[in-house]
Formats: sequence, structure tokens, C-alpha cells
Amino acid sequence: MAIKWQVTARQGQARTGRLVTARGAVETPVFMPVGTQATVKAMTPEELREIGVNMVLSNTYHLYLRPGTDIIAQAGGLHAFMNWPYPILTDSGGFQVFSLSPLRKVSEEGVTFRSHIDGSTHFFSPEKAVAVQEALGSDIIMPLDHVVSHPSSYGETREAMERSVRWARRSQKRHRNSQEQALFAILQGGVYGELREQCCREMVNMDFPGYAIGGLSVGEPKNEMYAMLEIVTPLLPQEKPRYLMGVGSADALLEGVRRGVDLFDCVLPTRIARNGRVMVPKGYLNLRNAQYAADLRPIDPLCSCYVCRHYSRAYIKHLLKAGEILGLRLTTYHNLYYLNSFMADIRCAIREKRLDEFASEFWASFGPDAEEDGGANECGTVGQVHQ
Repeated sequence: MAIKWQVTARQGQARTGRLVTARGAVETPVFMPVGTQATVKAMTPEELREIGVNMVLSNTYHLYLRPGTDIIAQAGGLHAFMNWPYPILTDSGGFQVFSLSPLRKVSEEGVTFRSHIDGSTHFFSPEKAVAVQEALGSDIIMPLDHVVSHPSSYGETREAMERSVRWARRSQKRHRNSQEQALFAILQGGVYGELREQCCREMVNMDFPGYAIGGLSVGEPKNEMYAMLEIVTPLLPQEKPRYLMGVGSADALLEGVRRGVDLFDCVLPTRIARNGRVMVPKGYLNLRNAQYAADLRPIDPLCSCYVCRHYSRAYIKHLLKAGEILGLRLTTYHNLYYLNSFMADIRCAIREKRLDEFASEFWASFGPDAEEDGGANECGTVGQVHQ
């Protein structure tokens, strides 16, 4: 098998685990930074490792369009191309096809779409999505799935879910590299519990090495996302990892872990950083705001990251206002460090059987509008540029 994963501690539905790939081990639950274009924006691989990142996500749709899988294959695969010799998960491109392409046509064979870059026409079948990811050489790959926006009708959601199941079966049949790449299933069904249950039963019967929960964080209220997790995770095999796609705010990460999720990814921490917004225990700060012009404190006085040890809010605000690239790099570094440390704290709390106390302390101070500029929307809304 391409991966090995085992539970190392439990508390309620939450668990810690160890995910082993040919390119290294990852402690779960874990947040994976998103490297859409074979790079985590504003960061070098060395900086990611300095922060403690062991696994990143990259995007099949974007890399297929630019620079093209042939170039990446000639470079020796995605790991060599982006100088990241550690685990990589690639998504199938399904979300991007349905959210970015201005014109697309779905059939049972696959989806025809136009590039958001130059308008050229392309076709993805389940088999082609697997073949592209095999050329990329990532450690964990995803099948092509049919994503619908929120809200969507029961009938539309059911049709997309059933098609995703059929496409998953075709992807599994096409996948020939199971000793080097693990193909996960993607569970669909929107916010309809009955559809989620049906999808889980059918996907579990196909015996994938891991299960991704898709079609959430696409605009639905978070309480509806949590309700779907409470339906889905008990139906999944205990001995296999679970991956919630497109979630990256601290509150959603914590609540996802409490409901049995092991892996997460999202562009949220890097995207908001480029707008000057940084993560702190209470919520968020927007360092572009005038009130920080003379604030010589670090972003978070309790944070031990390189940025908080060396730079002030006032300096970073100055960089952002001046349009200096360093400002975006510093805010990105801090946000990724914050989430990486947050997940490490969650793992520790699970091992020490104090996750409930940890959650109570977190919610006592955190609020999406705890700071002057409010919180940040979860990433992944269909229609947004997912990068």
C-alpha cells in the first residue's frame, strides 16, 4: 500500500494518528497548506519546514493547464519540480472545473470545460484525472467528482452524488499505481443526510484507503457542515484516515477534529494573509487598519513564530501599505505557523484526554467578530478562485 495509517490516541470521536508515506510520516490531525500552482504562495519550501509543515496540497486542474503535466513529469514529478521531497496530496480538479470554468458540460463520460486562463477547451474524465495525477507523482490522489453549489436541490444533489460514486468506481478501476499512490474516495451529498449516508455506504463498499468529505465549506452555514460530519464519520472505517476538504479556520478545524476528521486543507490562511489579515487566539486582526500604524507589539505577544519574535504590527502595516512583498510573506508565515501550532496543541490535548477543556478555553475567547474587523469567510465557496 502507498500509505499506512494508524490511530495512536482517542478521545470521543477525535483521534490522533500517524500517516506514513514513502516520503515521510505525518502526525494527524493535520492542516495541509495549499500549494495551488506547485507553491504555497509567498513561502519557500524551507520556510514551510521551519514552521513544521510536513505535507502540502497541490491542484491538478491548475497544474494540468499550466505548466502542463508533461513538463512536470520531465522534471521528475511534482516533488522534484517544486523542491518538496515530502508528502503531497493532489485534488482531482473537480472543484475547480465546476467553480472556475465559465462554460462546462457534464456528461456521464466526464466534463468538458474551458480554461479560465485562455478559454481553451479541455475534457476531464475520471480516468484522465487519475492519469494526470499519476504523471504528477503525488502521494495521495483524488477521483474526479461532481461538485454542486450551495444551495442545491435534493434532485440535483442526488444526481451529482450518484455520478460521483460511478466516477469513483471508474477511477478505482483505472488506478494502477496503488503501491505508490493512494486513491481516496470523495463523499458527496450536500447537506442532505440521507444522501450522505447512501454515498458513505457505497464508497465504503469499494474499500478505498482513505475517505475525503467533499461538497462542504461551499457556502453552507457551519452548523450544517458539522451536522453532516456527525452523520458521515461514524459510517467510515475506524482504521482509515478521513479528510475534510476546504476547511481552514481555527474554529472549523477544532470542531472537525472533535467529529473525527484527520486531515484538512484550505487556502484561507494564505489568502487572508495577502489581504493583511492575521490569525490570533481571539479571531483575526486586519493589519491594514489605521489603528496599527503606531502599534509596536507583535501580531500575537504569545506567539513564538519568527515574525512575532522580530517584527511589530506597525512595521508590517507599513510594508502592506507600501506594497512591499515582505509584508505578505510575514503575514503568511505567521498564519501558517499559527495553524500548525494550533493543530499540534489539539493533538496534545487528545493524547492527554483534555480536548473538551481545550475546546472550552478556545471558545471562551474566540469569535468571528472578536476583533475590530470581524472574522473571515471559510474558503471554498463555489464561484471563487480557489487559490
